[in-house]
Amino acid sequence: VQLQASGGGLVQAGGSLRLSCVASERFDAFYGMAWFRQAPGKEREFVSATRRAGTTAYYADSVKGRFTISRDNAKNTVYLQMNSLKPDDTAVYYCAFRKDYSGSAYELRSYEYWGQGTLVTVSS
Repeated sequence: VQLQASGGGLVQAGGSLRLSCVASERFDAFYGMAWFRQAPGKEREFVSATRRAGTTAYYADSVKGRFTISRDNAKNTVYLQMNSLKPDDTAVYYCAFRKDYSGSAYELRSYEYWGQGTLVTVSS
């Protein structure tokens, strides 16, 4: 399985970006997908997650109300719409998919497949 993330870039505080992550396999094969991020000198942290089916979505407290996760099953793609960006959102953003339904959606170890990361830089 290959995941290709894109959409990062440089944006001013208050701006928006939309990240995309395309999977090389059909969404039917997966149970859930998520976005994590890693800022310089910090550990990778959970941002948002969703499931292949239904409307369930999970968000870190730091992004609630500003970020929205969505997916297009026909395109094998998950998105992360990021609005009202802050300098603290600066990080490399990683998409992650899982086939195993066990484990918490919030934990890195629950995901078997990872994209290469896309850099988001928010200037003040």
